[in-house]
This record gives sequence, C-alpha cells and structure tokens, in this order.
Amino acid sequence: MAGPLLDPDAAARVAQFGVVAPMRERGLAAVREGLESAPLPEMPQMADIQDWVIDGPIGDIPLRIYRPSLNTMAPVMIYFHGGGMVLGSNHSFEPLARNLADKSGATVVSVEYHLAPEASPPAQFDDAYTATLWVAAHADELSVDTARLAVAGDSAGGTLAAAVALAARDRDGPSLFAQVLMYPGLDKDLTVPSVQELPDAPMLSLADIEYMHELADGPEHPYAVPARADDLSGLPQAIVVTAAADPIQDWGERYAQRLRDAGVQTTVTRYPGAYHGFLMRSEATARGRLAVAEIGALMRAKFDNPLPF
Repeated sequence: MAGPLLDPDAAARVAQFGVVAPMRERGLAAVREGLESAPLPEMPQMADIQDWVIDGPIGDIPLRIYRPSLNTMAPVMIYFHGGGMVLGSNHSFEPLARNLADKSGATVVSVEYHLAPEASPPAQFDDAYTATLWVAAHADELSVDTARLAVAGDSAGGTLAAAVALAARDRDGPSLFAQVLMYPGLDKDLTVPSVQELPDAPMLSLADIEYMHELADGPEHPYAVPARADDLSGLPQAIVVTAAADPIQDWGERYAQRLRDAGVQTTVTRYPGAYHGFLMRSEATARGRLAVAEIGALMRAKFDNPLPF
C-alpha cells in the first residue's frame, strides 16, 4: 500500500485476512456477523464482571462492568466501543475494555449503545450520555469515585467520548476527569491529507468510511461531529491516540491541537507502523501491546495524581 509502512507483525496480521471486499459489497449483516463471531483472544483476568441493563431514551442499554480489583472508590472509565456507529458490542470489544481496566486500574463500564441504521442518530450519543449520567448518579452503588470519572472510546467510540465531554460541559453534567480518544472519528472532512493519501488503507478504506457515514446518517445534532464545536475550552484533560497508517489520523491530531490551543492538557501519541483499530486486538502486535500499556499507565498516573480542572 502507498503511505506509511506497517510494522512486520501488523503487516502479517493484515495479510491473514487476504483481500477483503468493501463493506458495501459484503453487506452490513455479514460484516456484523464476522465481527461478532470472531474468536476472542486470551484476556486479562478481572476480580469481578457484572452485566447491567439501564433504561435509555429508546430502550434498554446493556452495560458490562469490569473490575480489575475490588477496591472501593475506584476510578472509573466509561468506555464506548468502535465500529462506525453501525458495528460492535460489549462482546466483540471486550478485549479492549478489559485491557483498559487491567492497565489503568480503573473500573471500566462498557456501554452497548444502539446501532445505526436501525437506530438513527442521535440515538448513539443519547445512549452514551445517558450511561454517563447513570454511572455518576450510581457511584456509591458501583463503588466508584465520581471525582475520577473518565470517558474513553476507540474510533466511533472516540466520537462519542468527545461528544459526551462537550455535552457534560455545556449542560452542567457530571464533572469529567479525563477523555481518552483512540483513533477517534471526530470529523467528517474527507479532504484532510491523511484520508486523501490513504484511500486504500488496511482495516479502514475510504469506501468503508463513506459507507458507514451513509448508514449512520441522521438528523444533525450539536454533538454529532465534535470537530465542529466552536469552543474546546473547559474540557477535561485528554489522551489522543492515532495510528500512522490510519486514514482518519488527521482528525484526531487536529482535534488534539485545538484542545491544546484551548488550554486543555492534552497528550497525543501517533503510533508508527499501526493501522486503524490496532487496539481492538492489541495482543496481535507489539505496537498494540505497547500502546494499551502506555494508555493505561498514563491514566493510572492521572488517577493517582488528580488535579482539579
């Protein structure tokens, strides 16, 4: 492929999949089935895992709560999975949720929001924000510390995490401690250099981006595209992770720069040799193992040294 080279183990993983037809040709049902039926790798052990169901604006929202320890008043990270708003579940993204809990020491609440196109936007955002409100309101019951409540997400989940951070600020919602945005889909600008230079990138092509945007099309709402927010001041400290062989790399890095310019403490790391989605199965590549360890260690340091923001 043109553009940045993949690490050898990342290239080998891509090669395992062979030639992959565009998502539009395979069809949404087949893509979903492939994702949900994929075998899960060995995952970090948890002290406790619980499944909850809470009421949402258009129906039940399943939550899966991962506790790496049984410490009371633990920090908590609300996690939104990737998948372009049209794919994914608490099951298929369990490895990343568990790794975040294991490496950060935080209780992780994984949110299975309603997917498009069956549920039109802003259903995904509404579910994410509802779950955040619920965790904050039930902190005592969950034995978590609302003073250390973070939001996190990969790809489309990063969109939701950033959107929840914006809405919590605007609506006088829960005071969020941090936002973790992993190769986040923060924009819809397909003219940025990384998209133009990597239209045939592994794991996420321009054709697939366009297809998922079509499926998740819906009424415009203030938090649909976080990059369109006029003001990023007053947001929680941020960790932004990008991949060098990811067409949407520029979306995350431009947002990170705007956060910095707005006075938000922001750490941005671009991982060379990595493709979009490399944290979903982080055990598959050395770069993935390093990245999830670094994200977790940085969050652990922040949780251990809380600053008022």
